[in-house]
Amino acid sequence: MDGQSPQRRHLFIISAPSGGGKTTVCRAVLDRFADMLYSVSYTTRKPRSGEREGVDYHFIDRDEFEAGIANRRWAEWAEVHGHYYGTSAAFLDQGLAAGRDILLDIDVQGTRQILSRYPDSVTVFLRPPSLEVLKMRLESRGTDSPQTIAVRLENAKEEMASQNIYQYSLVNDRLPDTIAALLGIIAKHRGGQKPLATQGP
Repeated sequence: MDGQSPQRRHLFIISAPSGGGKTTVCRAVLDRFADMLYSVSYTTRKPRSGEREGVDYHFIDRDEFEAGIANRRWAEWAEVHGHYYGTSAAFLDQGLAAGRDILLDIDVQGTRQILSRYPDSVTVFLRPPSLEVLKMRLESRGTDSPQTIAVRLENAKEEMASQNIYQYSLVNDRLPDTIAALLGIIAKHRGGQKPLATQGP
């Protein structure tokens, strides 16, 4: 035994362009690794239909968020399309201290900030097979205007150009294959612990 795995605890960071499948993939990871914590981000935007406080996001106002910036409350934060998003530093520190692995769903900018503070994080970038496929996925959601989709595609180009900062890059073409590959990566870093068996794909 090398004295590191499986006792060593990790932050697992998953990033992808909007529409890249992060949410679905992260849910699959949490289903298979039931002991893993999930870092719920804080945001100043209003909840969308179906979103739940403390599950999808922690919804707070701008004054509270900006006070958190001044008090170094956030391990990473950004202002995107006029709204703040951030990750609680206390949640990460307390989770790791308690011997728990933590899953984060954050963007490229947030990943850079997290790596400056937690350089041993395990980072995975999910990329679409092509921008055309990503455009089709965004359009099929039916939640964004053509102008918003155009902005998301431009952001995706920039994010994909930064994927070299990630340890792993997975093409999210077939979702079951992507999930299987990601579960394998996580299991390896957790000292070979296999994911829990589940029914279905």
